[in-house]
This record gives sequence, structure tokens and C-alpha cells, in this order.
Amino acid sequence: MEHKWLEWSKQLQAIAQSGLTYCKDPYDKERYEQLRDISVDILASYTGISHEKIKLTFASDTGYATPKVDVRTVIFHKDQILLVREKSDNAWALPGGWADIGYSPAEVAMKEVQEEAGLLVEPIKLLAVLDKKCHQHPPDPFHVYKIFIHCAIIGGELTGGLETSEVAFFSEHSLPELSQSRNTKSQIISMFEYLKDPNKAVLFD
Repeated sequence: MEHKWLEWSKQLQAIAQSGLTYCKDPYDKERYEQLRDISVDILASYTGISHEKIKLTFASDTGYATPKVDVRTVIFHKDQILLVREKSDNAWALPGGWADIGYSPAEVAMKEVQEEAGLLVEPIKLLAVLDKKCHQHPPDPFHVYKIFIHCAIIGGELTGGLETSEVAFFSEHSLPELSQSRNTKSQIISMFEYLKDPNKAVLFD
């Protein structure tokens, strides 16, 4: 589902980053730097984002290139699912965000819900591990794995946070405008399948 130009750019970036990490020869280093510049040029040409910004956010990592990890928390109440309204795009998403160093996926899920929705939760079950490129998200310069974890409410009060303006529960057939970079409608619908069948197997790409 991913655009070929985006796929090529990410592959070039990964090769360049890993090469710069392990190469010893100065001439090889120069070639890997050229590869990284090409990946930045591709992104800049197709997105209109400046070379400088792309280098800072996309082409500044070091070490062996690996996917980024996004953790999303799935919470049900009376056949409805919890969503938060993101201030960045005024659209709705499952509570969550980038995985933090030093936190397990379950701990990230709990932390994000408390920060974005004001609730205390406990993890119940891993529901899905999805590769963002396999789903209908907008183009993203990063290769992202998305982890969905089912949690139960144990305390707290519904309230927005620094990055969220509203918190609410929605039924499967009355979903609001979704933040497509964070979750798609098909992903939300697939989460409702676990409400109907708690024994459903974990989804993965």
C-alpha cells in the first residue's frame, strides 16, 4: 500500500544509517553519506518539506536502523471504545504514542492513557502488532510498528491532557473523524472484533 518513492527513500536511509554505523573506510563513509542525501532529496521532492527539516527528523538517527514503535491503548465500556481528540489535527485516535525508552509496551499504554484521558488502567491482552506501511495511513518517512493493547479502567476521571482536548466513548457505527496518521477506521473496527470475541487471536502483519 505504500508509495514506491517512500519505500525507496526509507530503504536508502536504512542502508545509509547502518553503513555509517559500521563502515571503517572513509571512502565508504562518503558513499553512505551520498545515499542518505539521495533519500532526503526524494522525500523533499515529493513532500515539499525542506531538506533541513527532513535531515533533523528523518535522517539524523545513528546506529543500526530499526522501526519506530507506536503503542495504542484499546478500552471498551458498554460496547463503546475510548477515543481522544488530538489537538494537533483536531481528529480522534486511540490513546497512545511513541514507545518510551525504559518502559515496557504495557507501561507505555498505561502512561499514555493517564496523560491523554485521565484514566488509570491495567493491561489485559495484546490485540495486534501491525506494520504501518500495510495499512491506509498517510505517507510516513518512518517505518513504524503499531502495538494495540487492551486495557481495563481501574480509576481516574475522563479528562483531556496536554495533547488532547476531548475524551469520549464511541460505538462501532458512530465513529468520529479519525486521526489517520494514528489509526484508520479499519483498525478501529478490527478492535471491536475483540469485544465480540475475546478469544480472537492476536492480529499481526
